[in-house]
Amino acid sequence: MRILFAFLATTIFLGCNSSKKETVKTHPFTNDLIHESSPYLLQHAHNPVNWKPYGEAALQQAKKEKKLIVISIGYAACHWCHVMEHESFEDSTVASVMNKNFISVKVDREERPDVDQTYINAVQLMTGSAGWPLNVVTLPDGRPVWGGTYFRKNDWINALEQIQETYNKEPEKLIAYANRLEEGIKSMDLVHLNTEDVDFTKYPTSEIVKNLSQNFDQKNGGFKGAPKFMMPNNLEFLLRQAFEKNDSELLNHVTLTLDKMAYGGLYDQVGGGFARYSTDEKWHVPHFEKMLYDNAQLVSLYSNAFLVTKKPLYKEIVEETLGFIAREMTNEEGGFYSSLDADSKDENDKLEEGAFYVFTPEELQKLLKGDFDIFKEYYNVNSYGKWENNHYVLIRKKTDTEIENEFGITSETLQLKKKSWKNTLLAYRNKRPKPRLDDKTLSSWNAMMLKGYVDAYKTFGKKEYLDAALKNATFISEKQLQKNGALFHNYKNGKSSINGFLEDYAFTIEAFIDLYQVTLDEKWLNLSKKMADYAKANFFDEEKHMFYFTSKEDAAIVTRNFEYRDNVIPASNSVMAKNLFVLSKYFEETGFDEISRQMLKNVSVEIEQYPSGFSNWLDLLSNFQNDFYEVVIVGKDVSEKIKEFNKHYLPNIIMAGSKGEKNGPLFENRYTPDATLIYVCVNNACKLPVEDTKIAIESLNNKE
Repeated sequence: MRILFAFLATTIFLGCNSSKKETVKTHPFTNDLIHESSPYLLQHAHNPVNWKPYGEAALQQAKKEKKLIVISIGYAACHWCHVMEHESFEDSTVASVMNKNFISVKVDREERPDVDQTYINAVQLMTGSAGWPLNVVTLPDGRPVWGGTYFRKNDWINALEQIQETYNKEPEKLIAYANRLEEGIKSMDLVHLNTEDVDFTKYPTSEIVKNLSQNFDQKNGGFKGAPKFMMPNNLEFLLRQAFEKNDSELLNHVTLTLDKMAYGGLYDQVGGGFARYSTDEKWHVPHFEKMLYDNAQLVSLYSNAFLVTKKPLYKEIVEETLGFIAREMTNEEGGFYSSLDADSKDENDKLEEGAFYVFTPEELQKLLKGDFDIFKEYYNVNSYGKWENNHYVLIRKKTDTEIENEFGITSETLQLKKKSWKNTLLAYRNKRPKPRLDDKTLSSWNAMMLKGYVDAYKTFGKKEYLDAALKNATFISEKQLQKNGALFHNYKNGKSSINGFLEDYAFTIEAFIDLYQVTLDEKWLNLSKKMADYAKANFFDEEKHMFYFTSKEDAAIVTRNFEYRDNVIPASNSVMAKNLFVLSKYFEETGFDEISRQMLKNVSVEIEQYPSGFSNWLDLLSNFQNDFYEVVIVGKDVSEKIKEFNKHYLPNIIMAGSKGEKNGPLFENRYTPDATLIYVCVNNACKLPVEDTKIAIESLNNKE
């Protein structure tokens, strides 16, 4: 075993962050994955490996045949998952080893985040790090005994053969190790009930932000080092903190980061939308896959940042990104697809990372003709923008004003040229082989994109954004939401097969609350309450006052765990805690506010130790530290007045409204037939109603 783990340590770092290229060929084999709907699983359906989908059938077969299980986890847009498939899983020698000794299970981590989290925790315990592809060997009962990420063919074969030899000769060693590892997995992501009194008004948020700022990249934005991930929820919190504290230095860092990301090759300068991360410090060369969840959160972030700064660049980014979502990532039912692959075929019919997105100077010169001189300066078709093999990833350094002055052209002329360039290059690019599309639909990611559309509508007022949001909300409510408040996680070809996880409830509740606040259609608010009640009944731990990631209706994989640390996507528990805080303002006597407060108390100590992993919790903390307002508008002009509110950045309010008289604690005795009145309330105390939106907004803060 010691040899195996020493070997593993030399291979663990060769995963998804590398840039090695792949080729793909077909095989005359078919396995059990052919019956699945996940594009990632279907990509492996013709491997010679006898893959099976994760489930009770595979586990029972392993127990019956007393075989070890290989669990291989990846996702459709993962470049190195494809590399390992080509090098190992398409190879008949590898397949013979796996088929003889193991039950082999393929998992789409996006479909089964519960499976992924359990085994990624295991590999982190074993090796200190993990990533995708994630490859784990388990006992027949599913408990892990060994694992790693990407392996070359011979290394993979050697590792499997050594594991099998140990299992044949000294199975007790593997069983003993599995027992120890199981205890380790159970101890991870544990949260203890914090019974101490915590005064959130005295929590050292400013000191935490100051400590965070020590790691800011002052030149390129974001945090120091590479690769660079965008971390939208970190930036959302910093934006709010800068606004509420009137901290110009912090706001400058947020806008520097947003500017550099928008200028970088990380952003698709031709077609809109962001790649998953940048491989370098200047946001230039991306890992080219495009994920729905990144773009959803960034639409919200840039919309909010526009409200604070009024920068035209941020409006442009939102418009182009939503154009990409509508064009490439939306199905006829209003659902959103999951991702676009990093890889596509180049001019030699070879799969290459980024082939779809990059250009040679010769191509650009031919396409843009007399405009090429301006274009190459604008997008740095020079040593600054060069990637490899005479190919360029378009990246900006200068503002529009600087380009206008340099070439003596007006703003109107440059904007017309930019539009023409993008249309020309998009049409040309679309003739290339396109990256593979992962066309499954996930409730959690759809809800994030729904919220993105709502936030964009609030900021820019475009009806098409609200229409897209309503269509998606209808899709979720009719296809994914069951009568009892339960959600499905996945959807494809009219079929939903996996029960929802906490992330599905958290993000859908959040999106539906936001949709209510712009439409005033109580259907969305009531559905949010219904889902929250279901989540509390089926996910909530009464002892620890946190929500498990999986429902009590689903079998635990080794153990049930709490997802509470924020990452590229906010943790499901932090989103749920914020939801309960907001719902408690709409629905009295639910106990939601006490649960939200206790959840925040539970993580409060760890926030101080690792603040960058708790940015969404810090955003919730701001609700407790500062005044949080209920704004209720009643009267015939309610919709127009809400639109006026939406033109301002107001992170510390909820909105409710009605055209006429309505029952409920927020509306009682507030209707006046001849006026549209605005009530601003905080801590159950309301100011005198006003009709002027400007006066009401000024009473919320002194920054407007």
